[in-house]
Amino acid sequence: QVQVVESGGGLVQAGGSLRLSCAASGRAFSSAAMAWFRQAPGKEREFVAAINGNGGSTKYVNSVKGRFTISRDNAKNTLYLQMNSLKPEDTAVYYCATTGNQYYSDYPGIYDYWGQGTQVTVSS
Repeated sequence: QVQVVESGGGLVQAGGSLRLSCAASGRAFSSAAMAWFRQAPGKEREFVAAINGNGGSTKYVNSVKGRFTISRDNAKNTLYLQMNSLKPEDTAVYYCATTGNQYYSDYPGIYDYWGQGTQVTVSS
């Protein structure tokens, strides 16, 4: 059974940094594209970043480009999201998701397993 577990969320002041981690098991990790989504209160789930299976290709939503970096360590079956220069509008629950192939998308429907989410709160 595939399991996806996020960690690393918390409370940080504007301008600060956090690193989220996502541990995945039950699937050939290096064959699976993965992504981060987020959902703020009262808003729809939003694509944040994605990475292909070997880590050679990434995609970001415009609002986080230059501030967030998605990466993966296939030897550790772990996905990361380094978040710098955080803003109050980054406050949300962040979700990790995985798909059964190497190709990512910003469309949530292609991802078949999701984590439970980790809260990120940025104070002004």
